[in-house]
Amino acid sequence: MARRGNLFILAAPSGAGKSSLISALLKDKPADMQVSVSTTTRAMRPGEENGVHYHFVDVDQFKNLIQQGAFFEYAEVFGNFYGTSKITIEQTLEKGIDVFLDIDWQGARQVKALIPDAIGVYILPPSKVELERRLRGRGQDSDEVIASRMAEAISEMSHFDEFDYVIVNQDFDTALADLQAIVCCQRHRLARQVEAHSVMLEDLLAQ
Repeated sequence: MARRGNLFILAAPSGAGKSSLISALLKDKPADMQVSVSTTTRAMRPGEENGVHYHFVDVDQFKNLIQQGAFFEYAEVFGNFYGTSKITIEQTLEKGIDVFLDIDWQGARQVKALIPDAIGVYILPPSKVELERRLRGRGQDSDEVIASRMAEAISEMSHFDEFDYVIVNQDFDTALADLQAIVCCQRHRLARQVEAHSVMLEDLLAQ
């Protein structure tokens, strides 16, 4: 019996390095790991591709998808909508593939309510000073937008204790190793091993 994939929820304030950590984790595109491609109404940024980074739709299209019950979870962030396909996630997990959701704490609450054994991982920056430096380093936002994002980040970070694991991204390589360890740990939990190796265990324990 093939194991069911693990559902990992990764959340963080903007600038904490969450997306970079996910990209590094899946750099070699392992067959048993996949990042969920969310649907969003925000504008496409330079270097992004539709269907690769996000599925880009307008607000009316997004609201129609909500009415159709197409989303596993959805939320409004900075005036834009983000949602995760319900059918795609379930089909991927059934194939034994671990899925990583790059969402905020609101979406994480919705997912945990539906799938309590989803694994929540929160990424924190080492300080507010470093977080602001990273946001400014993108060179994409005005001072006003940066100030808004910093205020939102403080609100976001207050929900870190709703997650199962916390990683402080001070050194990127260390944070990546921590994330890899969490994935490995979850794959070796008793229930997961029994599920994946039921036939082998039956044979090993046979009198």
